Amino acid sequence: MIQLDRTDKKILQLMQNNARISNLELADSVGLSPTPCSRRVKRLEESGLIDKHVTLLKPSALGLNLTAMIGISMDRHTPERFDYVEKAVTALPEVLECLIVTGQSADFLLKVVVRDMQHYEQLLLGHITRLEGVTGVHSSFVLREVLKRTALPLG
Repeated sequence: MIQLDRTDKKILQLMQNNARISNLELADSVGLSPTPCSRRVKRLEESGLIDKHVTLLKPSALGLNLTAMIGISMDRHTPERFDYVEKAVTALPEVLECLIVTGQSADFLLKVVVRDMQHYEQLLLGHITRLEGVTGVHSSFVLREVLKRTALPLG
């Protein structure tokens, strides 16, 4: 694990809040000149701490008005079965997140975004329930998003 000083943490916090911040603005905000600031960012990227830079889109602006959490139960807990399901769900563009979980009746937890209930039904019946080894599916629908963070705590 890379050692982070106060300046590194400040750089990361600013970049998490705005990935498009210019190096000049970033350097000014953390009290560095542009070249050392750029070197620090490059070091953080090369260390693997910065995974990627993204642009977050507003789902409703694209007509994606329904978000669901789908729990998937499997018939067998074998590496081959899990690999198969992982590959299948990651190929579905509606799936935003895929987690293997424990402590629930589900083995996988998916976060999906779709246009409406008809689109959800097509995804569920046309793809997810057809996956080999899926024995059960439990869906919950998001009524309202109270909090959505993408920034990790840097303590």
